[in-house]
Amino acid sequence: LHLSAVKLAELHSDLKIQEKDELSWKKLKAEGLDEDGEKEAKLRRNLNVIMTKYGMNGKKDSYLTDTNYIKDGTESDTLDDPRLEKLWSKAKTSGKFSDEELDKLWREFKHHREKIREYNILLETVSRTEDIHKNVINPSEENLVKEEVLHNKHRELKDKLRSINQGFERLRKVSHQGYDATSEFEEPRVIDLWDMAKSANFTEKELESFREELKHFEAKIEKHHHYQKQLEISHEKLKHIEGTGDKEHLNRNREKYAMLEEKTKELGYKVKKHLQDLSSRISQGLQHNEL
Repeated sequence: LHLSAVKLAELHSDLKIQEKDELSWKKLKAEGLDEDGEKEAKLRRNLNVIMTKYGMNGKKDSYLTDTNYIKDGTESDTLDDPRLEKLWSKAKTSGKFSDEELDKLWREFKHHREKIREYNILLETVSRTEDIHKNVINPSEENLVKEEVLHNKHRELKDKLRSINQGFERLRKVSHQGYDATSEFEEPRVIDLWDMAKSANFTEKELESFREELKHFEAKIEKHHHYQKQLEISHEKLKHIEGTGDKEHLNRNREKYAMLEEKTKELGYKVKKHLQDLSSRISQGLQHNEL
């Protein structure tokens, strides 16, 4: 796959979560609690997202390696959307951002790209399900259940599209005006969650509690970013030492690399699991608004 050390650690975290979710689903299925197959369909979508993200779906150019444009002076990554490319190009040449801020903004653009990819995968799944449903000749109780599943998927599509639209407006605003020094959060995933939380059916007390939890979540993400950077540095150093033939030095650095890799995997898993939990809570609040 030619993945970087950080991407391999992220893949490990994603697969660990997928495995845990599949084990939970198997227990539910054994108890007859997934009769409509909605949870199974969601698991398949999640796996599809992972395979697309890391280039494991057999399609050429489906995975685009993440490069740090500040580090190597070039960008081989693409945003898959002319509007995003145009915004990013303007932001880079505006002179309103420091190198650190450009790095942060690039992470926001990539996060937005991933949201669009996930939306498109879900849209394709819903379209296939609808085609199958339309071809059923005799309506039955099972088909009524499937209609409910489709309704839930359409609601999920609506939530994702709302998040994409909000995210694009934020990127447009930041790209033109620069970062607001008084901004509450910096991490793209946290900003998304906070914007959606403010639209959900939370009381003032619940919203304040959620805000505090998001601060802790952002600190956890920052810690993960720190270990990712250290892992990349360790990986480059290890490659350099391998060419020197110094076995003692090589063994010491291999031990350090293994420690950093394990810590990065562990933190990645915790961050993604925490993100799942927070997203689920917001989704419930948004659904309650529609009732």
